[in-house]
Amino acid sequence: MARKKVREYDAKRILKAQFKRLFSVDLPLHVAQVTASTDKPSLVASHPWLQTLPMVAKPDMLFGQRGKHGLVGVNLDLDQALNFIQERMGRSVTVNGCTGDLNTFVLEPFAPHSEELYLCIQTSRLGWNVSFSPRGGVDVESNWGFLRTVSLEGDLETLDLDLALDPLLTGSNETGKDGVEIQDKEGVKTFLKRCLKVFDAVDMTLLEMNPFTQRLSANGERLYFPLDVRMELDDTASYRSAHLWEGLRDFPLPFGRPLTAQESQVQRLDAASTASLKLSLLNPDGRVWLLAAGGGASVIYTDTVADLGAAKELGNYGEYSGAPTEEETFLYAREVVSCLLESIKRNRNPGSRVLIVGGGIANMTDVGATFGGIIQALRERAEELRTAGVKVFVRRGGPNYEVGMAKMRAVGEEIGISVRVYGPENTMTGICKEAVDVVAVSA
Repeated sequence: MARKKVREYDAKRILKAQFKRLFSVDLPLHVAQVTASTDKPSLVASHPWLQTLPMVAKPDMLFGQRGKHGLVGVNLDLDQALNFIQERMGRSVTVNGCTGDLNTFVLEPFAPHSEELYLCIQTSRLGWNVSFSPRGGVDVESNWGFLRTVSLEGDLETLDLDLALDPLLTGSNETGKDGVEIQDKEGVKTFLKRCLKVFDAVDMTLLEMNPFTQRLSANGERLYFPLDVRMELDDTASYRSAHLWEGLRDFPLPFGRPLTAQESQVQRLDAASTASLKLSLLNPDGRVWLLAAGGGASVIYTDTVADLGAAKELGNYGEYSGAPTEEETFLYAREVVSCLLESIKRNRNPGSRVLIVGGGIANMTDVGATFGGIIQALRERAEELRTAGVKVFVRRGGPNYEVGMAKMRAVGEEIGISVRVYGPENTMTGICKEAVDVVAVSA
Protein backbone atom coordinates (compact mmCIF):
# COMPACT_ATOMS: atom_id res chain seq x y z
CA MET A 1 0.00 0.00 0.00
CA ALA A 2 1.31 3.47 -0.95
CA ARG A 3 -0.42 6.38 0.75
CA LYS A 4 -0.67 9.41 -1.51
CA LYS A 5 -2.09 12.75 -0.41
CA VAL A 6 -4.51 14.55 -2.69
CA ARG A 7 -5.51 18.18 -2.87
CA GLU A 8 -8.67 19.34 -1.13
CA TYR A 9 -10.05 20.22 -4.56
CA ASP A 10 -9.83 16.58 -5.65
CA ALA A 11 -10.91 15.20 -2.27
CA LYS A 12 -14.17 17.14 -2.30
CA ARG A 13 -14.92 16.25 -5.91
CA ILE A 14 -14.40 12.57 -5.09
CA LEU A 15 -16.66 12.77 -2.03
CA LYS A 16 -19.39 14.61 -3.91
CA ALA A 17 -19.35 12.14 -6.80
CA GLN A 18 -19.37 9.06 -4.58
CA PHE A 19 -22.13 10.27 -2.26
CA LYS A 20 -24.21 10.88 -5.37
CA ARG A 21 -23.33 7.49 -6.90
CA LEU A 22 -23.73 5.34 -3.80
CA PHE A 23 -26.47 7.10 -1.83
CA SER A 24 -28.12 9.55 -4.27
CA VAL A 25 -27.11 12.33 -1.87
CA ASP A 26 -26.04 15.66 -3.33
CA LEU A 27 -23.48 17.08 -0.91
CA PRO A 28 -23.37 20.91 -0.99
CA LEU A 29 -19.77 20.90 -2.19
CA HIS A 30 -18.53 23.13 -5.02
CA VAL A 31 -14.85 23.70 -5.68
CA ALA A 32 -12.79 25.54 -8.27
CA GLN A 33 -9.03 25.35 -8.67
CA VAL A 34 -6.91 28.43 -9.38
CA THR A 35 -3.28 28.38 -10.54
CA ALA A 36 -1.04 31.01 -12.10
CA SER A 37 -2.33 30.08 -15.56
CA THR A 38 -6.05 30.31 -14.69
CA ASP A 39 -8.02 33.00 -16.54
CA LYS A 40 -11.23 34.47 -15.17
CA PRO A 41 -13.54 33.87 -18.18
CA SER A 42 -12.69 30.17 -18.36
CA LEU A 43 -13.01 29.82 -14.59
CA VAL A 44 -16.48 31.36 -14.55
CA ALA A 45 -17.59 29.34 -17.57
CA SER A 46 -16.66 26.12 -15.77
CA HIS A 47 -18.06 27.19 -12.40
CA PRO A 48 -21.06 29.57 -12.81
CA TRP A 49 -21.70 29.57 -9.05
CA LEU A 50 -18.65 31.82 -8.65
CA GLN A 51 -20.70 34.77 -9.91
CA THR A 52 -23.48 34.43 -7.35
CA LEU A 53 -22.15 32.93 -4.11
CA PRO A 54 -19.82 34.41 -1.49
CA MET A 55 -16.75 32.24 -1.22
CA VAL A 56 -13.65 31.13 0.65
CA ALA A 57 -10.19 31.26 -0.96
CA LYS A 58 -7.21 29.33 0.40
CA PRO A 59 -4.02 27.55 -0.73
CA ASP A 60 -4.48 23.90 -1.69
CA MET A 61 -0.98 22.51 -1.26
CA LEU A 62 -1.16 19.73 1.33
CA PHE A 63 -0.45 21.78 4.44
CA GLY A 64 -2.64 22.82 7.35
CA GLN A 65 -2.91 25.82 9.67
CA ARG A 66 -3.77 28.01 6.71
CA GLY A 67 -5.99 30.26 8.78
CA LYS A 68 -3.29 30.79 11.40
CA HIS A 69 -0.93 31.97 8.65
CA GLY A 70 -3.35 34.50 7.18
CA LEU A 71 -3.89 32.40 4.08
CA VAL A 72 -7.69 32.03 4.17
CA GLY A 73 -9.99 34.65 2.70
CA VAL A 74 -13.60 34.40 3.90
CA ASN A 75 -16.93 35.69 2.58
CA LEU A 76 -15.47 37.16 -0.60
CA ASP A 77 -17.01 37.90 -3.96
CA LEU A 78 -15.24 36.64 -7.08
CA ASP A 79 -13.10 39.74 -7.68
CA GLN A 80 -12.10 39.89 -4.02
CA ALA A 81 -11.23 36.20 -4.04
CA LEU A 82 -9.09 36.48 -7.18
CA ASN A 83 -7.31 39.55 -5.76
CA PHE A 84 -6.70 37.64 -2.53
CA ILE A 85 -5.13 34.82 -4.52
CA GLN A 86 -3.13 37.12 -6.80
CA GLU A 87 -1.56 38.83 -3.78
CA ARG A 88 -0.37 35.45 -2.48
CA MET A 89 0.39 33.56 -5.69
CA GLY A 90 4.11 32.75 -5.80
CA ARG A 91 4.68 33.90 -2.24
CA SER A 92 7.17 31.85 -0.22
CA VAL A 93 5.75 30.68 3.11
CA THR A 94 7.06 28.49 5.92
CA VAL A 95 4.69 26.10 7.68
CA ASN A 96 5.92 23.67 10.34
CA GLY A 97 9.50 24.11 9.17
CA CYS A 98 8.72 23.49 5.48
CA THR A 99 9.18 26.35 3.03
CA GLY A 100 7.61 26.49 -0.41
CA ASP A 101 6.01 28.78 -2.96
CA LEU A 102 2.22 29.04 -3.21
CA ASN A 103 1.01 28.05 -6.67
CA THR A 104 -2.35 26.29 -6.27
CA PHE A 105 -5.51 27.62 -4.58
CA VAL A 106 -9.06 26.42 -4.15
CA LEU A 107 -12.30 28.42 -4.17
CA GLU A 108 -15.46 27.14 -2.52
CA PRO A 109 -18.74 28.65 -1.30
CA PHE A 110 -18.68 30.35 2.08
CA ALA A 111 -20.79 28.25 4.47
CA PRO A 112 -21.88 30.02 7.68
CA HIS A 113 -22.27 27.42 10.43
CA SER A 114 -22.62 27.04 14.17
CA GLU A 115 -21.65 23.38 14.62
CA GLU A 116 -18.14 22.01 14.03
CA LEU A 117 -17.59 18.25 14.27
CA TYR A 118 -14.48 16.15 13.65
CA LEU A 119 -14.04 12.85 11.80
CA CYS A 120 -10.99 10.80 10.94
CA ILE A 121 -10.93 7.38 9.25
CA GLN A 122 -7.64 5.55 8.78
CA THR A 123 -6.78 2.12 7.51
CA SER A 124 -5.32 -0.30 10.03
CA ARG A 125 -3.67 -3.66 9.56
CA LEU A 126 -6.98 -5.48 9.91
CA GLY A 127 -9.53 -2.83 9.02
CA TRP A 128 -10.24 0.76 9.98
CA ASN A 129 -9.85 3.15 12.91
CA VAL A 130 -12.67 5.68 13.12
CA SER A 131 -12.33 8.75 15.36
CA PHE A 132 -15.02 11.32 16.10
CA SER A 133 -15.26 14.43 18.23
CA PRO A 134 -18.15 16.84 18.76
CA ARG A 135 -15.54 19.57 19.28
CA GLY A 136 -13.94 20.01 15.87
CA GLY A 137 -12.44 23.05 14.19
CA VAL A 138 -9.22 24.97 14.80
CA ASP A 139 -9.22 24.07 18.50
CA VAL A 140 -9.73 20.34 18.05
CA GLU A 141 -6.34 19.55 19.59
CA SER A 142 -7.03 21.55 22.73
CA ASN A 143 -10.31 19.59 23.02
CA TRP A 144 -8.66 16.21 22.36
CA GLY A 145 -10.28 14.79 25.48
CA PHE A 146 -13.59 14.70 23.63
CA LEU A 147 -12.21 12.47 20.89
CA ARG A 148 -13.42 8.87 20.74
CA THR A 149 -12.07 6.08 18.55
CA VAL A 150 -13.34 2.66 17.53
CA SER A 151 -11.50 -0.04 15.58
CA LEU A 152 -13.41 -2.01 12.97
CA GLU A 153 -12.42 -5.32 11.40
CA GLY A 154 -14.04 -7.46 8.75
CA ASP A 155 -16.27 -6.70 5.79
CA LEU A 156 -18.22 -3.43 5.81
CA GLU A 157 -21.09 -5.16 4.03
CA THR A 158 -21.58 -7.60 6.90
CA LEU A 159 -20.56 -5.44 9.88
CA ASP A 160 -23.32 -3.99 12.04
CA LEU A 161 -22.13 -0.41 11.65
CA ASP A 162 -24.92 1.03 13.80
CA LEU A 163 -23.67 -1.02 16.71
CA ALA A 164 -19.99 -0.57 15.88
CA LEU A 165 -20.16 3.22 15.63
CA ASP A 166 -22.48 3.75 18.59
CA PRO A 167 -19.61 4.23 21.13
CA LEU A 168 -18.51 7.30 19.17
CA LEU A 169 -21.78 9.07 19.88
CA THR A 170 -22.84 7.82 23.31
CA GLY A 171 -21.33 7.27 26.74
CA SER A 172 -18.02 8.56 28.02
CA ASN A 173 -14.79 8.66 26.08
CA GLU A 174 -11.42 7.17 27.03
CA THR A 175 -10.45 10.04 29.33
CA GLY A 176 -13.61 9.72 31.34
CA LYS A 177 -14.85 13.22 30.52
CA ASP A 178 -18.48 13.66 29.64
CA GLY A 179 -19.10 14.07 25.94
CA VAL A 180 -20.86 17.02 24.34
CA GLU A 181 -24.50 16.42 23.58
CA ILE A 182 -25.09 15.86 19.87
CA GLN A 183 -28.47 17.05 18.64
CA ASP A 184 -28.82 14.66 15.71
CA LYS A 185 -27.01 11.45 16.63
CA GLU A 186 -28.74 9.34 14.00
CA GLY A 187 -27.97 11.86 11.29
CA VAL A 188 -24.32 12.01 12.31
CA LYS A 189 -24.13 8.22 12.48
CA THR A 190 -25.61 7.91 8.99
CA PHE A 191 -23.02 10.37 7.69
CA LEU A 192 -20.19 8.40 9.36
CA LYS A 193 -21.44 5.14 7.84
CA ARG A 194 -21.59 6.68 4.39
CA CYS A 195 -18.09 8.12 4.74
CA LEU A 196 -16.81 4.66 5.69
CA LYS A 197 -18.40 3.09 2.64
CA VAL A 198 -17.00 5.76 0.32
CA PHE A 199 -13.61 5.34 2.01
CA ASP A 200 -13.64 1.64 1.22
CA ALA A 201 -15.11 2.00 -2.27
CA VAL A 202 -12.38 4.29 -3.62
CA ASP A 203 -9.42 2.78 -1.72
CA MET A 204 -8.66 5.63 0.63
CA THR A 205 -6.08 5.24 3.38
CA LEU A 206 -7.01 8.43 5.25
CA LEU A 207 -10.04 10.69 5.41
CA GLU A 208 -10.03 13.56 7.89
CA MET A 209 -12.76 16.18 8.08
CA ASN A 210 -12.02 19.07 10.40
CA PRO A 211 -14.55 20.32 10.67
CA PHE A 212 -17.66 18.90 9.13
CA THR A 213 -20.97 20.61 9.75
CA GLN A 214 -24.60 20.52 8.64
CA ARG A 215 -27.30 22.59 7.04
CA LEU A 216 -30.98 22.02 6.35
CA SER A 217 -31.84 20.93 2.84
CA ALA A 218 -34.84 22.23 0.90
CA ASN A 219 -36.98 19.41 2.31
CA GLY A 220 -35.91 20.12 5.90
CA GLU A 221 -33.42 17.25 6.17
CA ARG A 222 -30.09 17.82 7.92
CA LEU A 223 -27.33 17.47 5.36
CA TYR A 224 -23.82 16.89 6.72
CA PHE A 225 -20.77 17.92 4.69
CA PRO A 226 -17.09 18.77 5.28
CA LEU A 227 -15.63 22.25 5.37
CA ASP A 228 -11.98 21.16 5.41
CA VAL A 229 -10.79 17.75 4.17
CA ARG A 230 -7.57 15.76 4.14
CA MET A 231 -7.53 12.65 1.99
CA GLU A 232 -4.98 10.00 1.08
CA LEU A 233 -5.45 7.31 -1.57
CA ASP A 234 -3.77 3.96 -2.08
CA ASP A 235 -2.11 4.53 -5.44
CA THR A 236 -1.33 0.82 -5.83
CA ALA A 237 -5.11 0.32 -6.16
CA SER A 238 -5.35 2.68 -9.13
CA TYR A 239 -5.90 -0.25 -11.49
CA ARG A 240 -9.31 -0.85 -9.92
CA SER A 241 -10.27 2.53 -8.47
CA ALA A 242 -8.75 5.28 -10.62
CA HIS A 243 -12.03 5.62 -12.54
CA LEU A 244 -13.61 6.73 -9.24
CA TRP A 245 -11.03 9.43 -8.59
CA GLU A 246 -12.66 12.08 -10.79
CA GLY A 247 -9.87 12.31 -13.32
CA LEU A 248 -7.05 12.51 -10.79
CA ARG A 249 -3.89 11.38 -12.57
CA ASP A 250 -0.91 12.83 -10.74
CA PHE A 251 -0.46 13.05 -7.00
CA PRO A 252 1.00 16.36 -5.79
CA LEU A 253 4.31 16.49 -3.98
CA PRO A 254 4.46 17.34 -0.28
CA PHE A 255 4.59 21.08 0.38
CA GLY A 256 8.10 22.50 0.08
CA ARG A 257 9.43 19.36 -1.59
CA PRO A 258 9.97 19.75 -5.37
CA LEU A 259 11.35 16.74 -7.23
CA THR A 260 15.02 16.75 -8.16
CA ALA A 261 16.09 15.85 -11.69
CA GLN A 262 17.14 12.41 -10.47
CA GLU A 263 13.86 11.73 -8.69
CA SER A 264 11.92 12.80 -11.79
CA GLN A 265 13.98 10.48 -13.97
CA VAL A 266 13.42 7.52 -11.63
CA GLN A 267 9.68 8.24 -11.63
CA ARG A 268 9.71 8.04 -15.42
CA LEU A 269 11.69 4.80 -15.32
CA ASP A 270 9.28 3.32 -12.79
CA ALA A 271 6.24 4.27 -14.86
CA ALA A 272 7.67 2.53 -17.92
CA SER A 273 8.82 -0.64 -16.14
CA THR A 274 7.14 -3.74 -14.75
CA ALA A 275 9.74 -3.59 -11.95
CA SER A 276 9.61 -1.21 -8.99
CA LEU A 277 12.12 1.65 -9.06
CA LYS A 278 11.87 4.26 -6.31
CA LEU A 279 14.08 7.15 -5.20
CA SER A 280 13.49 9.82 -2.57
CA LEU A 281 16.21 12.21 -1.45
CA LEU A 282 16.43 12.59 2.32
CA ASN A 283 19.59 14.69 2.66
CA PRO A 284 21.15 15.81 -0.64
CA ASP A 285 24.39 16.43 1.25
CA GLY A 286 24.36 13.08 3.03
CA ARG A 287 27.38 10.80 3.12
CA VAL A 288 25.61 7.40 3.23
CA TRP A 289 23.86 6.35 0.01
CA LEU A 290 21.75 3.27 -0.65
CA LEU A 291 21.18 0.95 -3.59
CA ALA A 292 18.73 -1.42 -1.92
CA ALA A 293 17.26 -4.43 -3.70
CA GLY A 294 13.67 -4.77 -2.51
CA GLY A 295 11.18 -2.75 -0.51
CA GLY A 296 11.81 -4.74 2.66
CA ALA A 297 15.57 -4.39 2.28
CA SER A 298 15.26 -0.63 1.80
CA VAL A 299 13.44 -0.31 5.12
CA ILE A 300 15.91 -2.58 6.93
CA TYR A 301 18.98 -0.74 5.65
CA THR A 302 17.48 2.67 6.34
CA ASP A 303 16.46 1.71 9.88
CA THR A 304 19.84 0.13 10.59
CA VAL A 305 21.79 3.18 9.46
CA ALA A 306 19.51 5.31 11.63
CA ASP A 307 19.91 2.97 14.62
CA LEU A 308 23.68 3.31 14.24
CA GLY A 309 23.34 7.06 14.76
CA ALA A 310 23.78 8.15 11.14
CA ALA A 311 20.19 9.04 10.22
CA LYS A 312 21.18 12.60 9.33
CA GLU A 313 23.83 11.26 6.95
CA LEU A 314 21.36 9.20 4.88
CA GLY A 315 21.28 10.67 1.41
CA ASN A 316 18.38 8.71 0.00
CA TYR A 317 15.64 6.17 0.47
CA GLY A 318 14.64 3.89 -2.36
CA GLU A 319 14.59 0.47 -3.94
CA TYR A 320 14.96 -1.50 -7.13
CA SER A 321 12.89 -4.68 -7.07
CA GLY A 322 10.56 -6.90 -9.07
CA ALA A 323 13.29 -8.34 -11.31
CA PRO A 324 14.45 -5.20 -13.17
CA THR A 325 16.54 -5.78 -16.27
CA GLU A 326 20.25 -5.00 -16.36
CA GLU A 327 19.50 -1.86 -18.37
CA GLU A 328 16.84 -0.69 -15.93
CA THR A 329 19.17 -1.30 -12.99
CA PHE A 330 21.91 0.67 -14.74
CA LEU A 331 19.61 3.63 -15.38
CA TYR A 332 18.41 3.55 -11.76
CA ALA A 333 21.90 3.19 -10.24
CA ARG A 334 23.15 6.00 -12.48
CA GLU A 335 20.75 8.43 -10.78
CA VAL A 336 21.78 7.38 -7.26
CA VAL A 337 25.47 7.69 -8.13
CA SER A 338 24.74 11.10 -9.65
CA CYS A 339 23.16 12.27 -6.38
CA LEU A 340 26.15 10.98 -4.40
CA LEU A 341 28.65 12.81 -6.60
CA GLU A 342 26.64 16.03 -6.54
CA SER A 343 26.77 15.95 -2.74
CA ILE A 344 30.57 15.86 -2.98
CA LYS A 345 30.76 18.74 -5.47
CA ARG A 346 28.65 21.01 -3.26
CA ASN A 347 31.06 20.29 -0.38
CA ARG A 348 28.57 21.48 2.23
CA ASN A 349 29.21 18.33 4.27
CA PRO A 350 32.88 17.34 3.84
CA GLY A 351 33.99 13.79 4.54
CA SER A 352 34.00 10.32 3.03
CA ARG A 353 31.04 9.01 1.03
CA VAL A 354 29.89 5.40 1.13
CA LEU A 355 27.54 3.48 -1.13
CA ILE A 356 25.69 0.50 0.34
CA VAL A 357 24.62 -2.02 -2.32
CA GLY A 358 22.48 -4.39 -0.31
CA GLY A 359 19.64 -6.85 -0.37
CA GLY A 360 18.35 -10.12 0.96
CA ILE A 361 18.52 -13.50 -0.75
CA ALA A 362 16.61 -13.06 -4.00
CA ASN A 363 14.08 -15.60 -5.25
CA MET A 364 13.71 -14.60 -8.88
CA THR A 365 15.99 -11.62 -9.49
CA ASP A 366 19.15 -12.46 -11.42
CA VAL A 367 21.73 -10.94 -9.09
CA GLY A 368 24.47 -11.26 -11.69
CA ALA A 369 22.44 -9.26 -14.21
CA THR A 370 21.35 -6.50 -11.83
CA PHE A 371 24.90 -6.15 -10.53
CA GLY A 372 25.93 -5.79 -14.16
CA GLY A 373 23.75 -2.67 -14.30
CA ILE A 374 25.27 -1.25 -11.12
CA ILE A 375 28.77 -1.95 -12.43
CA GLN A 376 27.95 0.04 -15.59
CA ALA A 377 26.93 3.00 -13.43
CA LEU A 378 30.15 2.80 -11.41
CA ARG A 379 32.30 2.57 -14.55
CA GLU A 380 30.53 5.57 -16.07
CA ARG A 381 31.63 7.82 -13.19
CA ALA A 382 34.82 5.91 -12.31
CA GLU A 383 37.22 8.85 -12.28
CA GLU A 384 35.00 10.98 -10.04
CA LEU A 385 34.35 8.09 -7.66
CA ARG A 386 38.07 7.29 -7.46
CA THR A 387 39.08 10.93 -6.93
CA ALA A 388 36.53 11.31 -4.14
CA GLY A 389 37.59 8.07 -2.46
CA VAL A 390 34.05 6.67 -2.41
CA LYS A 391 33.82 3.27 -0.71
CA VAL A 392 31.28 0.64 -1.77
CA PHE A 393 29.87 -2.08 0.52
CA VAL A 394 28.01 -4.99 -1.07
CA ARG A 395 25.86 -7.77 0.41
CA ARG A 396 23.51 -9.97 -1.62
CA GLY A 397 22.35 -13.53 -2.23
CA GLY A 398 20.18 -15.35 -4.75
CA PRO A 399 20.36 -16.61 -8.35
CA ASN A 400 23.82 -16.06 -9.85
CA TYR A 401 24.97 -14.14 -6.80
CA GLU A 402 28.48 -15.68 -7.05
CA VAL A 403 28.81 -14.25 -10.56
CA GLY A 404 27.61 -10.88 -9.32
CA MET A 405 30.01 -10.91 -6.37
CA ALA A 406 32.95 -11.71 -8.63
CA LYS A 407 31.99 -8.91 -11.01
CA MET A 408 31.77 -6.42 -8.15
CA ARG A 409 35.20 -7.35 -6.82
CA ALA A 410 36.65 -7.09 -10.30
CA VAL A 411 35.22 -3.65 -11.02
CA GLY A 412 36.66 -2.31 -7.77
CA GLU A 413 40.13 -3.37 -8.89
CA GLU A 414 39.49 -2.15 -12.43
CA ILE A 415 38.48 1.41 -11.58
CA GLY A 416 40.52 1.75 -8.41
CA ILE A 417 37.89 2.13 -5.70
CA SER A 418 37.30 0.17 -2.50
CA VAL A 419 34.56 -2.44 -2.96
CA ARG A 420 33.93 -4.82 -0.05
CA VAL A 421 31.78 -7.77 -1.05
CA TYR A 422 29.78 -10.20 1.13
CA GLY A 423 27.39 -13.02 0.27
CA PRO A 424 24.49 -14.65 2.12
CA GLU A 425 26.86 -16.11 4.71
CA ASN A 426 26.91 -12.61 6.23
CA THR A 427 23.96 -10.74 7.74
CA MET A 428 22.16 -8.18 5.62
CA THR A 429 22.99 -5.32 7.93
CA GLY A 430 26.59 -6.10 8.77
CA ILE A 431 27.81 -3.83 5.99
CA CYS A 432 25.92 -0.91 7.54
CA LYS A 433 28.21 -0.90 10.59
CA GLU A 434 31.29 -0.92 8.37
CA ALA A 435 29.93 1.88 6.21
CA VAL A 436 28.87 4.07 9.13
CA ASP A 437 32.26 3.55 10.79
CA VAL A 438 33.96 4.93 7.66
CA VAL A 439 31.74 8.00 7.75
CA ALA A 440 32.26 8.49 11.49
CA VAL A 441 36.06 8.32 11.21
CA SER A 442 36.12 10.95 8.47
CA ALA A 443 33.75 13.33 10.25
